Amino acid sequence: METNQDKVIFLHGFTQGEALLAMRAVKAALPNPGSIAFSMATETNVTWKVADLVDHVAKEHKAMSGN
Repeated sequence: METNQDKVIFLHGFTQGEALLAMRAVKAALPNPGSIAFSMATETNVTWKVADLVDHVAKEHKAMSGN
């Protein structure tokens, strides 16, 4: 796993609309919202170990955000 500093929010059971509302609310409530990575449950990732999911999402977020 990368570090304890990775911030990942994993959403499960939400519709896309609900997930978007939740992500917007989190981003509005917290400082430095660009540092937070979000992930939705999929048939594949729902079976992963939490550490593997956090590592994957954090790496993907860093690659997409240019950090």
